[in-house]
Amino acid sequence: MSAEPSQPRPADTEAARAVLVGVDLGPGSSFDPTLDELALLAESAGDEPVARITAKRKAPDPALFVGSGKADEIKLLVQAHHAHGVIFDQALSPAQQRNLERHLGVPVADRTALILEIFAARAKSHEGKLQVELARLQYLSTRLVRRWSHLERQRGGVGHRGGPGEAQIELDRRMIGDRIKSVKERLERVKRQRGTQRRARERSGTFKVSLVGYTNAGKSTLFNAMVKARAYAADQLFATLDTTTRSLYLGEAGRSVSLSDTVGFIRDLPHKLVEAFQATLQEAADADLLLHVIDASSPVLLEQQAEVERVLEEIGADKIPQILVYNKLDRIEPGQRPRALHDEIERAPGVRVPRVFVSALTGEGLSLLRELIATHAAPPPLSSTPAAITLPDGSLAPAPRH
Repeated sequence: MSAEPSQPRPADTEAARAVLVGVDLGPGSSFDPTLDELALLAESAGDEPVARITAKRKAPDPALFVGSGKADEIKLLVQAHHAHGVIFDQALSPAQQRNLERHLGVPVADRTALILEIFAARAKSHEGKLQVELARLQYLSTRLVRRWSHLERQRGGVGHRGGPGEAQIELDRRMIGDRIKSVKERLERVKRQRGTQRRARERSGTFKVSLVGYTNAGKSTLFNAMVKARAYAADQLFATLDTTTRSLYLGEAGRSVSLSDTVGFIRDLPHKLVEAFQATLQEAADADLLLHVIDASSPVLLEQQAEVERVLEEIGADKIPQILVYNKLDRIEPGQRPRALHDEIERAPGVRVPRVFVSALTGEGLSLLRELIATHAAPPPLSSTPAAITLPDGSLAPAPRH
């Protein structure tokens, strides 16, 4: 039985106070010593980070993940800041989550639960909602998560988990299994519909360009600037989750291309979420050209770029031609600006890719980006076939037709 929160829950209009926890598990593990990204995720979910604490371990403690001593420190922080819950930057096992809730006296969530909650709140399209529901059901099937009761989300925020019978939620696994099966069948129908639309575009010879990148790199702002669309864009993590496609005319190539804005990636994106978003991510996997949008002002842009490349490889899109688009040029100090807005860099041994610096906000560099896209989208030159070939005896014969 999960422990009841030791602090009174805030009113619905008040953000729930949360203590953030990060654990350094050594080489090969993801660890953010600042916990800045986790704080942004918490704020996106409607929580208010009030304290941060980090720990270092060779391996997670089987019972409490951080060990009893560090758990006591976290409990003191919770009491000192009158926190309503604790959020871990790593994934917790169901047993670790239950033990931590008993020990700390407040609800505990991990990074995966936080991302799922944000996705559940942000998905707008029918397909997006189905994908989020599938990922959430798969997550719920292994644990009791107090952010939901009988599959229906209640009030947002770490401390907003009130409800009759919530202290000991018993999820009907058969019901979850049936729901998972139903959602998968509905998603399969959506996937078939997308496949039909995709084949229609292929028959029409449409050149497909997809925007990919780390969340909050400015993909939607760039998308709006290029196609004069009104897709939702905000300076926050996962501002948009649903794929939007528009036609972009390139005078330089004398043709139109389809430009798609896709969901942003993030470090430690839950694998089940990647699986659930296969239909949306298929837009990137089926593209003829990827615009990999990178936040040029980010101090961890190399790590973010590597994470995007990892997910692209996971969905089979790592071999698609790329243009690296370093966005947010307007945020770079004058002395740090690149000497040229367009050059090439080596992405892998022997593999060079074009790079362009732009500002989706001011429009700087966008004309260069359009020219680069046009270069890739230009139809290949028609091969000239000789009208005749010379035979060994010197006579001429018609060239074979292919």
